[in-house]
Amino acid sequence: MRENEYQSKLIKKIKERFPDAIVLKNDPNYKQGIPDLTILNGNKWAALETKRSEDASHRPNQDYYVDKMNKMSFSSFIFPENEQEVLDAMERSFQRGSRRSTRSVRSK
Repeated sequence: MRENEYQSKLIKKIKERFPDAIVLKNDPNYKQGIPDLTILNGNKWAALETKRSEDASHRPNQDYYVDKMNKMSFSSFIFPENEQEVLDAMERSFQRGSRRSTRSVRSK
């Protein structure tokens, strides 16, 4: 499956799971490395970088932006092999009073 096919299916799943959410597809030419999707849900948001498989290569700056945005709210790489886990974690993030996901807490 190509990445854009997976991304289209994923967007449909996100809209079904979070019917009030707004799913935005980001322009890959605007800023290199920004995740593919931004999901706005109430006063929470998430960013997802889609990959066609677990072993698909990462482009420059993708790891940087996924990590940086995860520290702000919720962000992750998502691919068919981890889809359920990531969507579950995103849902928990949306339900928390805090904007921060405990999925990748780091000490300073």
